[in-house]
Amino acid sequence: MKKILLPIFFLILATACSSDEDKPGHDPSGEDQMYFPANNSEVWETKTPAEFGWNQNAIPPLLSYLEIKHSKSFIILVNGKIVMENYFNGHSAATPWYWASAGKTLTSAVTGIAQQESLLDKNNKVSDYIGTGWTSAPVDKENLITCRHLLTMTSGLDDAGGDSTTPEDLHYLADAGTRWAYDNVYVKLQDVVAAASGQTWNSYFNTKLRDKTGMTGTWLNSGSEDELSVYWSTTRSMARFGLLALNYGTWNGTQIVNKDYFKTVTIPSQQSNKSYGYLWWINGQESYHMPQTQVQFPGSLIPDGPKDMFMALGKNDQKIYMVPSQQLVIIRMGNTAGGVKPAGSDFDNELWGKLKTIIKY
Repeated sequence: MKKILLPIFFLILATACSSDEDKPGHDPSGEDQMYFPANNSEVWETKTPAEFGWNQNAIPPLLSYLEIKHSKSFIILVNGKIVMENYFNGHSAATPWYWASAGKTLTSAVTGIAQQESLLDKNNKVSDYIGTGWTSAPVDKENLITCRHLLTMTSGLDDAGGDSTTPEDLHYLADAGTRWAYDNVYVKLQDVVAAASGQTWNSYFNTKLRDKTGMTGTWLNSGSEDELSVYWSTTRSMARFGLLALNYGTWNGTQIVNKDYFKTVTIPSQQSNKSYGYLWWINGQESYHMPQTQVQFPGSLIPDGPKDMFMALGKNDQKIYMVPSQQLVIIRMGNTAGGVKPAGSDFDNELWGKLKTIIKY
């Protein structure tokens, strides 16, 4: 019996030892520990595609595609280390650019921080924090809207108001929780956090999230003071936030955002759009909705992308992709790759079609 079991034992041991090495994101140097760049420093450890056994012949066509598609910057992190960092069309590492709706995820994270500090409860009414009359809906309908409804895009308010969040542009359309619709009313969560914390949104955000991760950047109004606040930063600052997200709210051993909360925000939050969490997009689900439509489409949001990927997607193709199974963070900033779309676009699947020929996930 021992003669039979011994070969089986060594076969199992060999299989277990080789499994990590076969992963596309495996670091052949053995330095698989997650890396975090120091705060207040531009020094960032790097690796090369060759060290991961990537298909280097497919990289030049990818870079040409990115440039043709009006990209300004592109970064790939593996285990927190920079493997690719490229700038196009006059952009540089020091140039800030807007996140557009990819910045919704910043609001999601900071709302989670405020909740873990017991300043707010996502299940409470929005009017508990900022008073009634913040919409033009009847008070009984407005009082149905909780912070969680803003996080999940299920407020029931009309999604045709554009960037404005003034009460006259926030109309009742359906009871909260009964309809998913992509809109910008989520930004009222910034008012909720400000009221609950007794600080300005910028001050609370900077202290609790930005400065703790070494990010730079600022929130700027897209138009008048009553319109949407949009985050601007360098590409590396966006990559820092992506690295925080990949690690479910942990930064270099410090839990900035509660891990359980962060895991909750990156899974389906409701049944209407299973590819949407708490202001995060989710890949690999059975169906999805796109902004400005109530049509449900079958299949995964990005068919060529990894199934476990979650994403921050912004207008004109601002992208943060996190892939936990491969320890990947991928950033793209720039002008639209084709057409003006609020979040996801055809560019997502085209890009991942090219990436999988390189990374071979």
